[in-house]
Amino acid sequence: MTLSWLSLIILFVSSAAPVCAQKFDFPSLSLHREKALQDPKRRVLVPLTNDFETFFFNQTLDHFNYRPESYTTFKQRYLINRKYWGGANSSAPIFIYFGAEEPIENDLEAIGFLPENAAQFKALLVFIEHRYYGTSIPFGMSLEEALKDPNARGYFTSSQALADYAAIIRDMKEELKAKDCPVIVVGGSYGGMLASWFRLKYPHLAFGALASSAPILYFDGITPQDGYFSVVTEDFMEASKTCYQTISNSWVEIDRVASQPGGLLRLSKIFKTCRPLESGDELKSYLISQYARAAQYDDPPTYPVEVICKGIDGGNTSETGILEKIFAGVVAWHGNSRCYINPPTGTAPSQTKLGWGWQDIERVLRKFGSNIIFSNGLRDPYSSGGRRASSAAAAAPPPPPPIHRTDADEDDENVKQLRECSSLYLSLQDCLVNHDRNWKSCQKKCKLSRRAMRRGAAEEGNEDSSEVGH
Repeated sequence: MTLSWLSLIILFVSSAAPVCAQKFDFPSLSLHREKALQDPKRRVLVPLTNDFETFFFNQTLDHFNYRPESYTTFKQRYLINRKYWGGANSSAPIFIYFGAEEPIENDLEAIGFLPENAAQFKALLVFIEHRYYGTSIPFGMSLEEALKDPNARGYFTSSQALADYAAIIRDMKEELKAKDCPVIVVGGSYGGMLASWFRLKYPHLAFGALASSAPILYFDGITPQDGYFSVVTEDFMEASKTCYQTISNSWVEIDRVASQPGGLLRLSKIFKTCRPLESGDELKSYLISQYARAAQYDDPPTYPVEVICKGIDGGNTSETGILEKIFAGVVAWHGNSRCYINPPTGTAPSQTKLGWGWQDIERVLRKFGSNIIFSNGLRDPYSSGGRRASSAAAAAPPPPPPIHRTDADEDDENVKQLRECSSLYLSLQDCLVNHDRNWKSCQKKCKLSRRAMRRGAAEEGNEDSSEVGH
């Protein structure tokens, strides 16, 4: 990173030092965007839920210890879609989607990638809910209750979740008599991290994995700490330099106003807060989160970063102060509302909001196994912690779309074309699904696909293509 870019990044967020000195609440890895500016045309207009059957597995609470309570069980939910499956006798594949930090039903309407390709591969579709989300919560508690209980909270880990998935896969394959059906695990964001880790830890259960926008390297000592916000900075700089500059100047202005007598009341009025602000840091924390989330989910056709910047730049007159311009950006993204910034008293947080801060994803495996496809959009802030090359024997994905998880769950026509040109990210069919053991032939096919897609990217001038490993 050049010195000039580093200075811009520091300018963009460092003035909010009192906030950044605390543990900053990064946007969750959830696939669901803010409700603002949602375009229903981007969703698959098919009643996907009608094709799914719901099952509950008696899941073990603790897979790694032998205390009496370790053998306690809870009902873990998973869903199966048999519509496209060729059946166990044909060794048709099983595509398994790993639920992450939200109820599993939220994923059914958002993941266009799997049903699009299930028919081609005659695949069984399975969606498994992550423990402590949706209805899959131990001890008969709500998530909020479980997080307040130190004992219950201790079982809310990624390693336990991976073991959950393994137990369900083993049981399901036995029930379906599908011993010879290859399993491909799929996930996006945190779920993508789980998919890649699962392929490493349970290679006998998963023949391959697709990890979309999975920041598996975003850990202390691996990825630079400014990695995430360096991408946020670039995104806003690309959208509008005047917008970027206004945001940079706003941090000092917020501190200045907050330090004055009656300053917090003035800030509360300017930003139409739902409750009076308790500090300037509260406002800055919200704004930082807003800019980060806009960059992370800067989807077509709405492009939240551009929307925010148009709002900020639209108030660019000598009579309008910096804070009024910043508030105009808030309104531009969220629309007209009775109040903003902090939720009204009594507002219940979502499960994603509750659970994300407790997710134990700090145990990362440093070496990568085979048949794992890592796909990252380079305008996604989390791409700074993503792996830019797929592992050995995995087919090369096409140049990825620019932002967070679009390849897995968006239904924009351009994204569909990217998915189709690779004949399914999960693999070249002969290499992965059909268990082609002629690896030299398989690798040759992969190389030809890479060359073709690189030529296509060069012709289109695609600057967001990532490197693909051999």
